[in-house]
Amino acid sequence: MPAKSPPKTNRRIQVRKSGVHGKGVFALQDIPEGETLIEYVGEIITWKEAQRRHPWNPEDPNHTFYFHIDDGRVIDAAHGGNASRWINHSCNPNCEADEEEGRVFIKSLRNIRAGEELNYDYGLIIDEPYTKKLKAEYPCWCGSKNCRGTLLAPKRRR
Repeated sequence: MPAKSPPKTNRRIQVRKSGVHGKGVFALQDIPEGETLIEYVGEIITWKEAQRRHPWNPEDPNHTFYFHIDDGRVIDAAHGGNASRWINHSCNPNCEADEEEGRVFIKSLRNIRAGEELNYDYGLIIDEPYTKKLKAEYPCWCGSKNCRGTLLAPKRRR
């Protein structure tokens, strides 16, 4: 009797322990540039409600599963979220978050090899002035050559 071949799978990504931070999402197969990988889903709430719920984890108050949609709404992936909430930040990302009509999709920016961790630039912006102390409250561990050292995106000059 011939040996059975492994079952075919349509799964392209998997959540597992990350060397960057906590859990991460990894490619199970090669993924071409421009692919939509997953939708960032969760409960859509107001920013006022997000502030009321904050912090999700008092031990790590700046770690959230919030994704800004617009001035009035945010996705809270701690409620009804999927694997997308575990995608880590990188200052040199292989994915991007693309908002389309109030929905957020994670798409590959380049070809991604099987086994590679998915990441995108969170692009966090905080209204208050960036100080060393504030930047340190949002540390980046991506390890890329161009790492900013913080999850905070540079502010655009006016």
